[in-house]
Amino acid sequence: MEPVVVLALVAALVVVFLVASSVRIVPQARRYNVERFGRYRRTLQPGLNLLLPVADRINTKLDVREQVYSSDPRPVITEDNLVVNIDTVLYYQITDPRAAAYEVADYLQAIDQLTVTTLRNVIGSMDLEETLTSREEINSRLRAVLDDATGKWGIRVNRVEIKAIDPPHTIKEAMEKQMRAERDKRAAILHAEGERQAKILTAEGTKQKDILEAQGTQQAMILRADGEAKAVDLVFQAVHRNNADAKILAYKYLETLPHLANSDNNTFWVIPGELTEAIRTVTTAFGDQSTAGAPAGPPPPAQPEEAATAGPGDASYESRTPELGAGSTASLDAAAAADEAGRQAAAAVSDAKAEAEAAKSPQTPRRGQTPGGS
Repeated sequence: MEPVVVLALVAALVVVFLVASSVRIVPQARRYNVERFGRYRRTLQPGLNLLLPVADRINTKLDVREQVYSSDPRPVITEDNLVVNIDTVLYYQITDPRAAAYEVADYLQAIDQLTVTTLRNVIGSMDLEETLTSREEINSRLRAVLDDATGKWGIRVNRVEIKAIDPPHTIKEAMEKQMRAERDKRAAILHAEGERQAKILTAEGTKQKDILEAQGTQQAMILRADGEAKAVDLVFQAVHRNNADAKILAYKYLETLPHLANSDNNTFWVIPGELTEAIRTVTTAFGDQSTAGAPAGPPPPAQPEEAATAGPGDASYESRTPELGAGSTASLDAAAAADEAGRQAAAAVSDAKAEAEAAKSPQTPRRGQTPGGS
């Protein structure tokens, strides 16, 4: 092969190498730091970039998208001397590729260690219960410290989240017992409150029921009293409208008298004082009617004073008693009827008293019965 051809081939290879080493294509969301003879020159942006062959070289390739870093569980001591393991999740983004490459050797390790130390400072001022309930406060304080420290590294911390807080096993058991007791307490309170409400509602229902029943009884009594008053008023008007005389009233009085003792619960009777007056009125009425029907005749002869004063026991009483004629027979029948009515009324009252006394004391034999039951 001729030397000229060899030199041409070598020259072509050198040109290809120089062109390949001078052209760099940077993907989107990537940044390349370029050094010239070991010194930072510039940062390549996404797209086609040209470098000086042999003199320029790419030192670091960085991703400027937001990234997530999850640390391992780290033991932290609380204010009440309890050891808890805490996992954190860090969201960060590279804002200055040059600072991220030249201001810190390993920015991930630096951020991790800074997170742990800051977390221990924050948790060390809180007890366990406050630590478990103050995650937002812990996240805010961590982000403020990390954002201030990583700003000069060309990194912006967007969010810091506590992924898990793991207390010791004994503390977990104690917390579970406490939670169980708290739930039992709330359950007992709710049950007692339910019973209280139930009793209150039952009492209110009973009260309303009694009130309604009392109002119903009151209305019924009022209506019954109105009915009785109207009935009495109608009877009174009918009596006055028909111009009933004392004879009819006395007869109705005697007719109603036996009904006073018909009730089984009556144990005490009052015989009205007008009974004899009513009997006398009825007797007079029947006597007047018999007299009105008898034929008119001469008046009976005047009896001597001795006969008027003589009683039934006197010997001369029977001899001086005048014989009854046809005119006086009706008067005796009316008097007998009045006497019979009086006797029936007295017998009804006596029978009612005897039945009441027999109901009170079953051992007492009734009237007309022998103690032997015959």
